[in-house]
Amino acid sequence: MDVPSLMRQAMTLHRHRTALLTEHRSLTFGEAWDRGVRTANGLRALGVRPGDRVASVEENDLGAADLFLGAAIAGAVRVPLYARNARRAHQQMIEQTQTRVLVVDAAHADEVKGLDDPDDGAAGLEHVLVRDEGYEDWLAAQPADDPELRVGADDWYVIRHSAGTTGRPKGVGYTQHDWLVNCRNWYYRLPNLQTHSVVGHAGPISHASGYLFLPAWLHGSANLLFGAFDPAKVLALMERHRVTHMFAPPSMVQMLTADPSRADRDVTALECLLVGGAPITDATALAGRAAFGDVLHQVFGQTEAVPLTVMTPQEWFADIPGSSPLRAAGKVLPFARIEVRDEEDTVLPLGAEGELWAQVEGQMRGFWDDEELTATRLVDGWVRTRDIGRIDENGYVYVLDRADDMIVSGGFNIWPAELESAIADHPEVLEVAVFAVPHERWGETPMAVCHVAEGADVTAEEVVELVRRNLGSYKKPGVVEFTHEPLPKNVVGKLLRKALREPHWAGRTRRVAGA
Repeated sequence: MDVPSLMRQAMTLHRHRTALLTEHRSLTFGEAWDRGVRTANGLRALGVRPGDRVASVEENDLGAADLFLGAAIAGAVRVPLYARNARRAHQQMIEQTQTRVLVVDAAHADEVKGLDDPDDGAAGLEHVLVRDEGYEDWLAAQPADDPELRVGADDWYVIRHSAGTTGRPKGVGYTQHDWLVNCRNWYYRLPNLQTHSVVGHAGPISHASGYLFLPAWLHGSANLLFGAFDPAKVLALMERHRVTHMFAPPSMVQMLTADPSRADRDVTALECLLVGGAPITDATALAGRAAFGDVLHQVFGQTEAVPLTVMTPQEWFADIPGSSPLRAAGKVLPFARIEVRDEEDTVLPLGAEGELWAQVEGQMRGFWDDEELTATRLVDGWVRTRDIGRIDENGYVYVLDRADDMIVSGGFNIWPAELESAIADHPEVLEVAVFAVPHERWGETPMAVCHVAEGADVTAEEVVELVRRNLGSYKKPGVVEFTHEPLPKNVVGKLLRKALREPHWAGRTRRVAGA
């Protein structure tokens, strides 16, 4: 099966039901499909043919839904770009995927200006389509006849990007079949969709929240696009449209729970607030539960293999002998396999720490146009996640850190993410990065760089004591530094520990790995 034929069937069966909601508009399936068809025909007029790549830099609004539908109808392969990226990152992703057309919202037009210049732009990019004040007129001028193009189950559907500590983006392609089974698995342990369900997208549908968009469309449920994220607006729209399901990364959960208007909003229709995309602190999880009730679910995976775990509120906020659910990333999904292996690829027993290897329906078939890198991460049908973790006897999965970021201090292995999670619980720490710095006695020791607001009075001693009390004395940071500036991040928004770490190792011929 393929995505556009199932989308078309859903439109036929639910033509007059509400399909899309925004802050100011409501569209039926028939109306939304018409916009998708016109988008597809507009792309075809620019020379896009099935299999061609179409990239986008967009807000979480109606235009994003137009392209979500239109690219599928045209048989084009979507390449979502990150709105916060620099021009260079956009150019890298466009060139890597051999993208022909770039669709951009007017708010981001300056960021990509000139990328279609044949002499000084992104190689292979032919057109930049800007959704400015003339967009609706352009859309209305396109033919309304559905091209009904045939695509196969193994044809490419979307290319999403992942990036490691180098910051260099890596394209991960999903086929039509892989995207369908992947999206289906996201809902497997969530509350079932009903005819009245409204799926809210606080995060952009071009990225993680997009996994929830297609199943809602196929079921005949409504998708609500909140637009640019504003917690008060999101809460108001959740109340107005009786949102039942929603995806949000931990940062958005924190802002929603802290917003003063939360107490005045009736969001009791909410059945599922799915949290993922980054580690969540105990404080944020508990605050989310207090604000919204027992509706928080957690999902874990990575672009290369997702979803791998899901955790219901009954499992997350439970007292389970032998487990620490608040520190877990979820329970192994029934349709996924996760193993913990050592450096020789030997499978380790439950409770042991090592690299997580994964298999799941819809996992990556390889990095786009990079066979050499693919060979290092896709081994005998298993995806090497490069995440270090463990699985306990109750099936809870704990993600400790990235393999390359381990700190070895006095012979003990310390995972920066574990310390970051503990330190982030301090109310005055906005974000934190932990990495190894040299230490004469222990070889290396953790250093914590904390981003705090102007006027914050948190001290290094408080941070050290917080870690000592929660994680143990041997894990406490040897150095704590404060900054009022946001911490550096790579092209997909993840902390660049390496950029912070490198100056402390300047002039050394090797990294110290313990005393």
